[in-house]
Amino acid sequence: MAVANEWEQGDVVKITANGTSIELPVLIQPGQAKGSVSIAVGYGRELAGKVGSKVGANAYPLATVRGNSLQYNGIATLEKTDAKSPIAQTQTHHTVMDRKPVVQEATLAEYIKNPKEVTEYDKIATPDGLEKPNKVSLWQDYEYKNHHWGMVIDLNSCIGCGACVIGCQVENNIAVVGKQEVINRREMHWLRIDRYYSSDTTKEDFAEKGKLDTYAAMEDPSENPSVIFEPMLCQHCNHAPCETVCPVLATTHSSEGLNQMTYNRCVGTRYCANNCPYKVRRFNWFSYYTNEKFEAVNGHMFTDLGRMVLNPDVTVRARGVMEKCSFCVQRIQLAKLEAKKERRRPVDGEVVTACAQSCPTQAIIFGDLRDPNSRVSQVTRREDGERGFHVLDAINVQPNITYLTKIRNVEPNKELTV
Repeated sequence: MAVANEWEQGDVVKITANGTSIELPVLIQPGQAKGSVSIAVGYGRELAGKVGSKVGANAYPLATVRGNSLQYNGIATLEKTDAKSPIAQTQTHHTVMDRKPVVQEATLAEYIKNPKEVTEYDKIATPDGLEKPNKVSLWQDYEYKNHHWGMVIDLNSCIGCGACVIGCQVENNIAVVGKQEVINRREMHWLRIDRYYSSDTTKEDFAEKGKLDTYAAMEDPSENPSVIFEPMLCQHCNHAPCETVCPVLATTHSSEGLNQMTYNRCVGTRYCANNCPYKVRRFNWFSYYTNEKFEAVNGHMFTDLGRMVLNPDVTVRARGVMEKCSFCVQRIQLAKLEAKKERRRPVDGEVVTACAQSCPTQAIIFGDLRDPNSRVSQVTRREDGERGFHVLDAINVQPNITYLTKIRNVEPNKELTV
């Protein structure tokens, strides 16, 4: 929403069109055309149960009916009210500024010219010359003799729809905590969609303005910014910082590459969350399935009939424990058991995480890195040294999730030849 300079995020404004008025909070959105306002439809319902009813406002009366069609654009007047409505937004909860790489992008022309130069890699000095950080480590590497589960996320394909977030929530019995708890930075989603806007700052600005001033300038996005969506979940690091600080060994590394939780061992010190560079661990501040405070948003867990929608293969976590992405270990175990009954190994495609299954663009690929014929193994080998990179590779936690650099065709009218 592009608004006047004196308006701030969370200010409630009154929008009037076609003789109808509604009141909504302001959400400042980079890239929104000046002099225009966008309103999401589908809210303000009256008969949608405890969770869906009376959330937001119904914008359909503002639309214009002409003939047999409904037009969603028109002239409206805006008036600021004295009310405030804080917006629950997980995007602002954490920052990894001054750490790299986080997201990477390049142009199609650069990729065609040299695919091996579109992705930046941190290098460190070794006796053999400059090498990637994973070539040198103080930690002993794990040896995976049977399976080694991994994931590839293609930033080219991700559209930021959030289907993976909902798929993960439903599969793993993740509690809905409500607006106020999210504002308190107590969201429970194991998977989030990070969103990054481009700015007009350049590498030369660091030398001219200094690091702090340049980072401050980067808080202001471009007038017409490009956007990258990046799904962020537990990276299941091979050298996981969370595992080394747990005093009760509640978080450990499996023989198949999973960073796993033992819930009945966790005492809630939250050291692991403090040590996680990706900020993807969640702490249960309440027993969300029994606390009446959350009945309005998490009501299905409060009745015997409602609990039938829960996944019986996944433990419902209690108050005072940490939880996080498990790579849908229940699905992994099921596929392994089915294959064992048939005296064979699991076949590629038999184990699919909930996020990968729900992704409409197939941006998420999951499988066994020990299987040379698996799709995830083939993509990882093909993209190594080209588009494949690890988030925060410089800290050398060696994640089992590989991201693929986003390639933009910024010259669509120019003929490009391979």
